[in-house]
Amino acid sequence: MRSVVNSAVVNSSVGPLPPHRQIPLVGLVGGVGSGKSTIGHGLTQRMAVAILDADVAGHDALRQPEVKQALRTAFGAGIFDPAGEIVRPELGRIVFGDTQSARRNRDSLEQIVHPVIRSVLREQLAQHRSDAQVEAVLLDAALLLESGWQGECDGVVFIDTPLERRRRWTASSRAWTVEEHARREASQWPLDKKRAASDFVVDNSGDASASVDQLEKFVRGIVSLVNCSSVAH
Repeated sequence: MRSVVNSAVVNSSVGPLPPHRQIPLVGLVGGVGSGKSTIGHGLTQRMAVAILDADVAGHDALRQPEVKQALRTAFGAGIFDPAGEIVRPELGRIVFGDTQSARRNRDSLEQIVHPVIRSVLREQLAQHRSDAQVEAVLLDAALLLESGWQGECDGVVFIDTPLERRRRWTASSRAWTVEEHARREASQWPLDKKRAASDFVVDNSGDASASVDQLEKFVRGIVSLVNCSSVAH
């Protein structure tokens, strides 16, 4: 069981989480296009779990006036359309990849956007934990480990999906080339590092139902452990 480290998420306007609570947070990680969202949503059909979607929170953050102004200052007007909205493919073009320039731009982007995302997700987490119907909360965040969220989680699950399947999914759903997939993946931790930092591995080489079975077993175990720990205290 992973312990809670209240200082793991910084620059947030929301206060520290209580050290003992009955509704656990389980993080989902994996390679680009690994199916985290699909498997997570599959679990909602079997358990009363809520999902924190960092991608949605990130999209919302890019619409905030103060964020747009900070990004305009950092990257110039070239990432905006005539209506003043951020063109995400243009922003992605300069921040994804493993070049020095991309890493520098990515650091700047994260310094601007991540505090906003953290604040939103922590507020949502507090709301879900106040809901008596919720058994557990899943955190679906591409940069969960890179941004330090694992210290807030009661468990982290690595979704192990074959590379070809991940490439096919991003090609069909996002029209990404193999090169674009590789560029995006180079912007995250290596898969072996993600796996090593996780508490459980879901084998997602078969059908989705089998993958949800594995996640369900782990999450139910975490729920039981957290409830036992809460009673003990």
